[in-house]
Amino acid sequence: MVNQRKMGAVLSYVNIIASLLVGLLYTPFMLRLLGQSEYGLYSLIGSVVGYLSILDLGLSNTIVRYTARNRVIGNDNSEAELNWLFLFVYLIIGIITAILGSILYANIENLFGNTLSMGEMERAKVMTLLLIFNLTFTFPLSVFGSIMQAYERFVWLRIINIVRVLLNPLIILPLLIVGYGSVMMVVVSTILNFICLLTNVYYCFHYLHIKFKRGKYQYLFLKEIMIYSFFIFLNVIMDKIYWGTGQFILGIVSGTLEVAIYSIAMQFMMMYMNFSTAISGVLLPGVTMMIANQTSSEELTNLMIKIGRLQYIIISYILLIFFLVGKEFLYLWAGKNYLSAYPIILLLMGALFIALVQNAGIAILQAMNLNKYRMTVYSIIAFVNVIVSIPLAKMYGGIGCAIATPLALVISTGLIMNRYYQKKIHINVKLFWKSIGSMTSSAILLLVISYLYQYFVVLTYSWMHFAIEFFVYSSIYFLLLFVLNMNSYEKKIFYTIFDRIKKRDVNEN
Repeated sequence: MVNQRKMGAVLSYVNIIASLLVGLLYTPFMLRLLGQSEYGLYSLIGSVVGYLSILDLGLSNTIVRYTARNRVIGNDNSEAELNWLFLFVYLIIGIITAILGSILYANIENLFGNTLSMGEMERAKVMTLLLIFNLTFTFPLSVFGSIMQAYERFVWLRIINIVRVLLNPLIILPLLIVGYGSVMMVVVSTILNFICLLTNVYYCFHYLHIKFKRGKYQYLFLKEIMIYSFFIFLNVIMDKIYWGTGQFILGIVSGTLEVAIYSIAMQFMMMYMNFSTAISGVLLPGVTMMIANQTSSEELTNLMIKIGRLQYIIISYILLIFFLVGKEFLYLWAGKNYLSAYPIILLLMGALFIALVQNAGIAILQAMNLNKYRMTVYSIIAFVNVIVSIPLAKMYGGIGCAIATPLALVISTGLIMNRYYQKKIHINVKLFWKSIGSMTSSAILLLVISYLYQYFVVLTYSWMHFAIEFFVYSSIYFLLLFVLNMNSYEKKIFYTIFDRIKKRDVNEN
């Protein structure tokens, strides 16, 4: 199982890189072949039907936890009863999904009749039916993937996911070239999804020999499962509201063109968050052990500072580079019709900055079983975000939604949670932000250098010019960070990375 964990971790990063490369290389071709309006329609319907995914209720994580716990006990009969319980619940969820999906399908014209053309409405209905069908059967079949996670069969799961990520564009692009559109994209995604789910079913029965048996369940056990799932469910709702509501609202009040622009912004945001969470995922596992050993608040503060500074280095780099060359990249990558996504991306990246730098705080809350307060606050603020977004979207389009979300994030992740860290966990928040703030001199200097460069040099949009700017700005920023802001621990990490690259080059030669 150790090899499964190691290979699973490696393949997780391969999956992130594969998804990033596919997004960067495939999207511009897809946008040009599909067209802005059709891409907006595709994104809109995906976002709307995607709301039904919250019916998972946090149970996928619950399956992993309780199946893994039961494996420690080693009771095969109890495990079979647990498998039956979760499969039965997911079958019910699948039926509910079909019913709610039918209601959604019947009201598509009421929701988007003012913003979609007749042809767009017909395609929207077909895609809605396909996605509802997909989701209805995905719920019960997803049980098998969760069981595999509990058995730590990460390699199979990651490889299947990587293959799906790579196959999707390889199948879709030729079909787009010969004239197919958004409906075909949904058909291909649905077929690939079913193939992947069925491979998990095969693996569970053929290699894990799992069984299903109806049993009698104690009320206290069911109550425990429901409470555990509820707060995960809140997190799912919060994420869906923050990152899926914009397209839905814009589809109602603005139309597919605004949805297309906002969807491109969301694609960049997903890449941004994936990078940050991948980094924190490597650094944070030891937090739980520290809490178990009754670590002092001073040591927890030092931990947050240590991890927060490393997070800052990466997050500030992505934010700064996008601020300096992101507009040019969008023009070259997606086309001038998507330049409106630039301020939206900047606003959302800036707003997430606080939350991503403080990722260690989330691990501390989870280890201390204090995550309920965080999820409650985030959920309330997320619903307020929806209410504020509607009038702003009507007045300002995509940028209106982008204004509402940062305000919600700054209030929840910034003001409220920083106060909670200070009062409840006794983290020295002032010391934390003082340490983070001491690293901003490099960013300020880079902005001054870029301003002087742009003042004296006539800017032209080309891939060559973009590549030069990207390389120069990146080199200057990391050099400034290294000389002015990094401490000995951070410099040691960079030395280690450099030495590994150097040794690899020597071995290859």
